[in-house]
Amino acid sequence: MCGICGFYSSEIREKEPFINEMMSVLSHRGPDDRKSFIQGHLALGHTRLAIIDIENGQQPVVSRDGRFTLVLNGEIYNYIELREQLKKKGYDFRTNSDAEVLLMMYLEYNKFMLEHLMGMFALAIFDKVENTLFIARDHFGIKPLYYYSDASLFAFASEIKALLKLPKIRPIPDEKSIHEYLTFQYILKSNTLFKDIYKVNPATYLIIKDGLIIEEQEYWKLDYEIDDSIHEGNYTDRLFALLDESVSLHMRADVHVGAYLSGGLDSSTIAYLASTKTNGSISTFTGAFKESAAYDESRFAKIVNEHIGGTNHLTFPTSTEFADNIEDLIYHMDEPAAGPGIFPQYMVSKMAAKKVKVILGGQGGDEIFGGYARYIVAYFEQCVKSAIYETHEEGKYVVSLNSIIENLPFIKQYVPLLKSQFSSGLFESMDKRYYKLVNRSHQLNAIYTDDFVAARDEEELFEKFSEIFNYSKTKSYLNKMTHFDLKTSLPALLQVEDRMSMAVSMETRVPFLDPKIAEFVSSIPPPVKFGKGQLKHSLLQTVKNKLPKEITERKDKMGFPTPINEWFSGDLKEYILDILTSQAARERGILHTSVLEKQIAGDGNFKRDIWGALNLELWFRKFIDNN
Repeated sequence: MCGICGFYSSEIREKEPFINEMMSVLSHRGPDDRKSFIQGHLALGHTRLAIIDIENGQQPVVSRDGRFTLVLNGEIYNYIELREQLKKKGYDFRTNSDAEVLLMMYLEYNKFMLEHLMGMFALAIFDKVENTLFIARDHFGIKPLYYYSDASLFAFASEIKALLKLPKIRPIPDEKSIHEYLTFQYILKSNTLFKDIYKVNPATYLIIKDGLIIEEQEYWKLDYEIDDSIHEGNYTDRLFALLDESVSLHMRADVHVGAYLSGGLDSSTIAYLASTKTNGSISTFTGAFKESAAYDESRFAKIVNEHIGGTNHLTFPTSTEFADNIEDLIYHMDEPAAGPGIFPQYMVSKMAAKKVKVILGGQGGDEIFGGYARYIVAYFEQCVKSAIYETHEEGKYVVSLNSIIENLPFIKQYVPLLKSQFSSGLFESMDKRYYKLVNRSHQLNAIYTDDFVAARDEEELFEKFSEIFNYSKTKSYLNKMTHFDLKTSLPALLQVEDRMSMAVSMETRVPFLDPKIAEFVSSIPPPVKFGKGQLKHSLLQTVKNKLPKEITERKDKMGFPTPINEWFSGDLKEYILDILTSQAARERGILHTSVLEKQIAGDGNFKRDIWGALNLELWFRKFIDNN
C-alpha cells in the first residue's frame, strides 16, 4: 500500500519542489520511504508502506534498459504465479516485489497485462520512447486514482489533496456533483466534488501522450451470463474453493495480517478463512458503542472469535472522540462521506494499526451476494406486480412471491420505507423504483435554500442513474440492482475503507473482491442466488457449516450503525449547531441555517440529513475556504 502521484507539464520547469509537496501530502499512505523520478516534462512520485519485499521493494521501478518507469499503489496478489510464468519466458528479477513483476508484465503484454492481474491497484507506467503515460485502476476501484487534464497539464494522484499542490489546480466546487452527493450520498461515474478533477473509473485505463489523453477504455465488466446448469446446492463447493483461494492470496505479506470482525456474515466468513491459514492465531478487531444494544454487535464478534480461536481487540468510540476527529477525517476523505460509519471505521483502524500492518475486511459482500435489505423491499414489490399483472419481465429468472414470503421479517425495520415506496410510483419500471429506493434527497427542501434546491435537475440525475442501472443486458432485477451498487455505492464505501486505514498507515485488503468470485456469482441464476428471497443466500449456503448458527441464522443485520441520533440530540448538539449556523455557513447560501438551528435545538428527525449537511459544510471549510 502506498501513495502515487505525478504530472506532465512543459510549463512547470522546476518539478522537484512540486513533486516533493505532492509526496508530502501523501506521506500517511507511505511513511516508510519516498522517492521521485523526473525526466523531461514528467515527474513521478511514490510514498511507500512496506508490505512485500521490505528490503528491496522500493519504487519507482525502472526497467533494465531505462525505457519504462512504474509507480504502484496496492498489491498484486498473484505476483508469485505471474513471476514464474515470466521466468519461463526468459525474464529475470532483481527483487521479490510485486511491483517488479508488474513492470515485467507490461513489457510482455502491454495494456493487456490487466487481464492477468488479481489485486487492488492504481498504477502509472511511463514509456520514455513513446512519451506515453499508462495509468490504470483495479477491477472494483479498491485503490483510488484521481486526475486533472487540460491542454498544458496532466496530473494524477492517489488523493485529490495532492493534486491541489500544483499551481494550476484550484479547489472549485462542482455544483452538479454536490447535488449528486445529496441525492445518493456518493457521486456517479468519474466526477468529483471538485470542478475539473476526475476519478479514473474502476476497471479502466488511460493512455496519455505528450500530456494529452488519447485513449480511455474499460477493460473488465460483469456480463451476467447465466449458467443454467447451476442448481440449488450444487455450487457451494466451487464458491467455497474460490473464497478460500482468494483469502490465501490476500494473506501474502512480509508483515502481520489481522482481520476486522463485526459479527456479521461477511467479516465472520473472512476471519474464519483467515484463521485456517494461521492455525487460529489471527488477531481480530471489533468496534461497538455503549449507548445501547442496538449499536453493539460485539457479542456476535466474540462468538466468532472463540469459534476460530483468535485474539480479539475491542474498542468503544465516544461522542467526544467523534468531535475530536471528524474534521480530520473529512480532510482524509477528500470529499464528503456516504455515512457516519467513517468514524467507527477510523477508530477500529487506529486500534488495529498498533498491532498489524495489514488487515482483511468483508467489504463487497453485500454487492456481490445481494445483502442489502432494500433488495427485499424492491423484490417484494416486483413479486406483487408480477403476481397481479401476470407479467414476466425477468423471464425465467424471476424470484417468486411464494419463495420470498418467509424472509419478509428481514425488512420489519424498513416498513416506513415500504410505505413511502408504495405511496407513489407503485409498479413503475425497475429503474424508477430503484431510483426511489436509493434517492436520499427527500429532506432537501427542509434544510437547503430555495435557490440551491431549484438548481437541482431531477431529470438529469435520473438519466445519469438510469444509464448505469440499465447498462447491463441482464433482465434480472436483482442483477440490475447489484450491478448498479457495484458501480456506484461500492467505490464510495471502498473510499472509506482505503482512507480510514491509510490515515493510520495500515493496508486494508478485501478478499470478496476477486474478479473470479464476482464472475462466478453473477453466473448463478437469480432464483438460486436469491433463493427464498434470502439475503446473501448463496454465501450462507456455502459457509453455513463453517460458522456458528448464531451468525448464519441472524436476522438483525446492523452494518456498524453509529448513534448519531443520540449524539446530535445530546452531547454533540452545540458542536453541530456551531458549525451549521456559523457565519461562514450563512454566507454560503446553501443551508437554511435558521431552519437547521430550530431542528437541531428541537427534537427533529432529520439526523441523517444533518449528517450530510455537516459533511458538506466541513468539506467547504477544509478545502474551499482554506484556499
